[in-house]
Amino acid sequence: MMTDLAVAVFSYLLGSIPFGLVLTRLAGLGDIRAIGSGNIGATNVLRTGNKGLAAATLLLDGAKGTVAVLLVAHLAHHGVFIAGLAVFLGHLFPVWLGFKGGKGVATGLGVFYALSWPLGALCCLTWLLTALTFRYSSLSALVAYAVAPVLAWLLTGAWPTALLALLIAVLVYTKHKANIARLLAGTEPKIGKKKAA
Repeated sequence: MMTDLAVAVFSYLLGSIPFGLVLTRLAGLGDIRAIGSGNIGATNVLRTGNKGLAAATLLLDGAKGTVAVLLVAHLAHHGVFIAGLAVFLGHLFPVWLGFKGGKGVATGLGVFYALSWPLGALCCLTWLLTALTFRYSSLSALVAYAVAPVLAWLLTGAWPTALLALLIAVLVYTKHKANIARLLAGTEPKIGKKKAA
């Protein structure tokens, strides 16, 4: 049985792997933090023009959230919520990058999938429908995470799952403060558009 501390450390370190940065460097595109929004997530990787790398970043960032929770569930079931929060925090505040990481959208969705696949699927569907309608990645994330705690409660009836979804949603909103300001000002770039700063 893994101890709670071991679960937290393992999950945090897994979440800290900056796949967007690693993949773009391996592809010879330089430091992803030097372009667009400076973020290490899939949306900013898409601004390099390489859709394949953006898709890979999205899948890998989501997968680390799923893997952390499922692996800990297999080894130490009581630690799944610790794993879910720790892997998410690892993505947001990676030790390797001076605790300046991504916004956690894909990783959080990966955690949701591991906890309850219908929850993950419905949150992804909400993101997709919002993106197709309005073409704003940030708005899509905000809408998906706004409904996540409610869906978590309705689908699972488990307050720990709903509470974890709420904590992750609050952190996602905190990391999107600048995006929210730009959305309100009408200056937020749409999906696929390059951002100057």
